[in-house]
Amino acid sequence: MSVIRRRSRTMIVLLLAVALGAGVFAYAATNTVPGSNAGSGSGAISGYTISAVAYTLNATTPTNLDQVAFTIAPTAATTVKAQLAAGGSWYTCANAAGSVTCNTTSPQATVAAATQLTVVATQ
Repeated sequence: MSVIRRRSRTMIVLLLAVALGAGVFAYAATNTVPGSNAGSGSGAISGYTISAVAYTLNATTPTNLDQVAFTIAPTAATTVKAQLAAGGSWYTCANAAGSVTCNTTSPQATVAAATQLTVVATQ
């Protein structure tokens, strides 16, 4: 095989390698990443005031509690939950301008198990 033919094949292989490399680079260079935000901050967390707590006994079985009601301030709490015993069930509550009611029938709360009222709220 002549030297010219070997150089031609080498040049062809080299040109193909360069073309392939450029194509791969061009494909990889098309990746885009959207902008995003990152940061940290802090803000004060203030509590809510709970008052006028009232429990509603079940009419048939007065050892069961059917509802707990109370007032909350500030009144704009959007999510309110109540718990009647440490480690007990959390009950979803409804807040109507600071007048909160929590149905405690599912699961059924009992007077004997109600040892403390814990309320969590967010705005």
